[in-house]
Amino acid sequence: MFFQEELKLLIASNHSYLYVLTGEEERVINAIQSVLKQETNISMYVWDFIKGYKNNPNCTDYKARNPLGALEFIEKQDSKTIKLFILKDYHMFLSDISVIRKIKNLAQYLRESRSYIIILASEIQIPRLLKEIIVVIEFPLPTYKEIKSELQRLFDILEVDSSTYIHSLCLAYQGFSIDKIRKSISKFMFSKKSLKHIISIIMEEKKDLVRKTDILDLYSMEDQLDDIGGLKNLKSWLDKRAFSFSEQAYNYGLPAPRGVLLVGVQGTGKSLSAKAISKQWQIPLLKLDIGKVFAGLVGQSEDRIRRVIQLAEQLAPCVLWIDEIDKAFMKKSTYMDSGTTNRVLSSLLTWLAEKTTQVFVVATANNVLSLPTELLRKGRFDEIFFLDLPTLNERYSIFRIHLRKVRPLTWQTYDIKELGRKTDDFSGAEIKQLITEAMYNAFYEKRDFKTEDIIVVIEQSIPLAFTDQDSILSLQQWARTGKVRLAS
Repeated sequence: MFFQEELKLLIASNHSYLYVLTGEEERVINAIQSVLKQETNISMYVWDFIKGYKNNPNCTDYKARNPLGALEFIEKQDSKTIKLFILKDYHMFLSDISVIRKIKNLAQYLRESRSYIIILASEIQIPRLLKEIIVVIEFPLPTYKEIKSELQRLFDILEVDSSTYIHSLCLAYQGFSIDKIRKSISKFMFSKKSLKHIISIIMEEKKDLVRKTDILDLYSMEDQLDDIGGLKNLKSWLDKRAFSFSEQAYNYGLPAPRGVLLVGVQGTGKSLSAKAISKQWQIPLLKLDIGKVFAGLVGQSEDRIRRVIQLAEQLAPCVLWIDEIDKAFMKKSTYMDSGTTNRVLSSLLTWLAEKTTQVFVVATANNVLSLPTELLRKGRFDEIFFLDLPTLNERYSIFRIHLRKVRPLTWQTYDIKELGRKTDDFSGAEIKQLITEAMYNAFYEKRDFKTEDIIVVIEQSIPLAFTDQDSILSLQQWARTGKVRLAS
């Protein structure tokens, strides 16, 4: 488990103050105890505001309702033996100047005695004066294996056969704490609902959580990969991973795909591809408004990105679409202030590298040259694809797709080859707009639109490839260096 390895490392390197972000106190303490079993000479004490140090041999409620006294108790202990003090919900008292001063005064004693204070908290509230000495660790939610083990234990007790739905239940409960899973199963067992019905209810509850946020949008699955002209390499790559979240894939030992970074010219199908993956794989699509992560007061951005990650993991398996990631994390970011952008980026990069939940991240970028190199390193995404302006054959395909949509019975009457030849350097989005403009013109004249109407619009239009020629040429040259895969 990553948390336990991280804890061992921090203890070995004598980090005195640790701040564990969690809502699962029981699981955290069990994880800490499993680490301490390997270190037989470390004693553990647990304090909370109501019970005090409940495992203190002299008094069962020692220093209850006394946050400052909880620290004074630590200082009075024998410095010759190594101790670990767990303080529950202690973040609520860190704004008290006497507590801040006492924590700073204790630092030397903790270093010399090789003792440690671990604060358990459900949110981060660390005053600026203590940020340099406190290390924050996020305790992960249960993994698929842990959820499966707990569900099998519960169903064995309840004498319920869950073999048919165990994989679907494990996926549905991803993002839940063990305690929440236990309460949920208990509730549903008393309601006498079927396991299949339970799964659908859980997924709807998760979707409601997303709908209530102002950072994530839940998209309906409408667009398909067949609605995109060209991009055969990208489509083939996605097809091979279409069933990678299935129980068969899990039993095969196949790791879940991590995600893709789609870069390239505007209007070439990056956003459409993100939507189509969700439809193709039949999993929910979440869109992250990266600008809203940076909205609000200073210090809230880090909490917002953690909330995004938590919600995405709760809805797993799902697609998390981060649109125009280059606007937020460019080398000279629009949101750059006092390190906030770097901290948010660091949180995102760590999660991308270490995530074990079935969240497939699709990030899109127009100006990849402005992205920090850390985002492009292997391990963040499975693959980086470059989407270029469509070739002649791809333009034929794009015209065919859009004309079929608006004229399903008569689309073959349009001269697609002529239209394709006349739209060199037009993007897919621009081709769609050409058809729409031709329809407006013909509708105004109270008649159906023809090939000639589209040609007139083509001759009146200047594609982005001409107006932003230098930028597009730079992107195309970068793509040909071999650092990315071509989508077509």
